[in-house]
Amino acid sequence: MCLIITFIILALGISNIQEHNWLLGGVELSIGFGFLILLINNIKKARCEKHGKCNDNCSLTSWISKQFNKTDKT
Repeated sequence: MCLIITFIILALGISNIQEHNWLLGGVELSIGFGFLILLINNIKKARCEKHGKCNDNCSLTSWISKQFNKTDKT
């Protein structure tokens, strides 16, 4: 389902860029690429968990999570 939505949004973004609707096309392309990054992230995590060799590099978005580390506020 998410794969289908990703391709549809990317196709709409490309068609809007071709019709010179820059703002709408740019927004749709950024949403489409965001979904694509999340899909790739989920595939990498599933493969990592399947093989049981998980480390910190299993995720594409690990650099984002490192920026927002939880700290104990006790």
